Amino acid sequence: MKKILQGTGQVALLYAISFLLDRLLSLLHLAIPNSMLGIAILLLLLHTKIIREEWFEIGANWLLTELLLFFIPSAVGIIDYQNVFIAMGIQVIGTIFLSTTLVMIFAGLSAQLIAKFKVRNHSC
Repeated sequence: MKKILQGTGQVALLYAISFLLDRLLSLLHLAIPNSMLGIAILLLLLHTKIIREEWFEIGANWLLTELLLFFIPSAVGIIDYQNVFIAMGIQVIGTIFLSTTLVMIFAGLSAQLIAKFKVRNHSC
C-alpha cells in the first residue's frame, strides 16, 4: 500500500511539473512543447543532483510499464480522420514514420546517457 501511495504521489508530482511548465510557456508565448522542455529541465535537475532519481523512480517505472495504454485512444481516434488519410496518405505516413524514428533515436540516446550516469555514480 505504501508503494502505491508513493507512486501515485510521484506521478502527481510529475503531472504538476508538466502543468506548471504548460502555464509558464503559455505566459511566455514560446512555441516549445511543455513535454520537451519538461524532459530537458528534469534531466538538468537530475544531472545537477538538485532532485534525486529516487523521488520519481516508482511513479516513472509505473508510467513506463503502462505506456502502451496511453497510445490506444490516439490510435482509435485516427478512425475519425479517414478522409485525411485518403487525401494526404503518403504525407501523413511519412510524417508519422519520421517523427517515430526521431523519438526512438532520442529516447535511445537519453536512455544510454542515463545508463552511463548510473554506472558512473555507482562506481564512485
